[in-house]
Amino acid sequence: RSNPFQSTLLRDSVRRYLQLPADQTVLILHAKVAQKSYGNEKRFFCPPPCVYLSGPGWKLKQEQIKSRDPGEGSFQVCGYMGLDSMGSSLMETQKLSFEEQPDQKGFGCAKALYISDADKRKHFRLVLKLFFSNGQEIGTFHSKLIKVISKPSQKKQSLKNTDLCISSGSKVSLFNRLRSQTVSTRYLSVEGGAFIASARQWAAFTLHLEQWSLRAPVEQRKHEFPLREGYIRYGSVVQLVCTATGITLPPLIIRKVTKQYAMLDVDEPISQLHKCAFQFQGSDRMYLCLSTEKVIQFQASPCPKEANRELLNDGSCWTIIGTEMVEYTFSESLDCIHQPVSPVPLIAALQLTGGGDVAMLEVQGEYFHAHLKVWFGDVEAETMYRGPKSLMCVVPDVSAFGSDWRWLRYPITVPLLLIRDDGLIYSSSFTFTYTPEQSFIPGQQILSDVPQDSDKLLDSIHQEFTRTNFHLFMQS
Repeated sequence: RSNPFQSTLLRDSVRRYLQLPADQTVLILHAKVAQKSYGNEKRFFCPPPCVYLSGPGWKLKQEQIKSRDPGEGSFQVCGYMGLDSMGSSLMETQKLSFEEQPDQKGFGCAKALYISDADKRKHFRLVLKLFFSNGQEIGTFHSKLIKVISKPSQKKQSLKNTDLCISSGSKVSLFNRLRSQTVSTRYLSVEGGAFIASARQWAAFTLHLEQWSLRAPVEQRKHEFPLREGYIRYGSVVQLVCTATGITLPPLIIRKVTKQYAMLDVDEPISQLHKCAFQFQGSDRMYLCLSTEKVIQFQASPCPKEANRELLNDGSCWTIIGTEMVEYTFSESLDCIHQPVSPVPLIAALQLTGGGDVAMLEVQGEYFHAHLKVWFGDVEAETMYRGPKSLMCVVPDVSAFGSDWRWLRYPITVPLLLIRDDGLIYSSSFTFTYTPEQSFIPGQQILSDVPQDSDKLLDSIHQEFTRTNFHLFMQS
């Protein structure tokens, strides 16, 4: 543990942070699969990997740097993105320039990344290196694993091999290419509260599978959209929800597209990079369609000779692909941090063992190292490093938070933080809650007659309270 003097200084810093968090967040969005390039061709990743910078800490950090170097101009964030290099120092990268959006987030996009056939890996990660324009390194950040495929599978997908299948609740991107031209690629996105077809930015959508089948009686279907688990099949009723804004399209029937025809009798599982169409449920052959940058409805034409087909236009044919997202959050606003912030730890789960005075909490995740300490709010916990995926700590007694535990009648919830030796703070979406086994209604008289041995009784009550139930949950 830190020495008492350092702990006091750090605790004061953490309290200031908790009162006014100045986080810096790096969000990387990318596709789950990448199509390999052969020979001299360059199949650029589609949709292109995107990076969003958010949080008040970015401007605060830039102001701190500028105050130390008043002669310099404004400090911008710049970056480079490429594929992880398999141990080689040579890595083809693309420079990212971040532009500020109306919501004050910085946005950068790597449009020219690809993987050649000389690279024999089946999986890889993207590597993002961020700097301030004065040359100060911010850190290195990795994407999630990306699967390499040679081309979209034309075979009927089997649920025995679900590697390329798309499941309910997963995130997808939809894009459209008019006449198969790369320059005409547009992505389904959301802007100003409306769905648009953007040539610049793409949105990730959570794809939900409806619980009721199309054959269920109308009165059986509720106003809300009942969800269920499973893999998405053609002919299913689905709903697309924008992960960033929560804006939702009406229920849609997803159809397989073959040579610009919507196939009405296909019910096989959907695969990555398949061509598909989205028919509005209950409509007369109306499909989700783009017209330049607008998203409209298009009425398909019936096929007199083949009742199981409907003729679409180019704007109604979408390519579907699964997406991943990884978010790194840190705060270096309280101290002059000169070292890169990476590796930024990611907490995935919490595991509690024991209880009372001997409760231990295992923090599970990625990118952990020996210079991290677990903090419960502004209280440092004794922490043991168990490897890059696990930290173990002793749960502090609730009295460390300044509460009179003897009279506690309600749960106490504190945020869970990881803090590096030099004071760099890594926040998380996890909290820890202390819940007493017994509680009394405020104002209720505990005892009508206080016996002579009341001190012993109070001590016994205190002991009961310290036998605590601990509850872990993730904040939404």
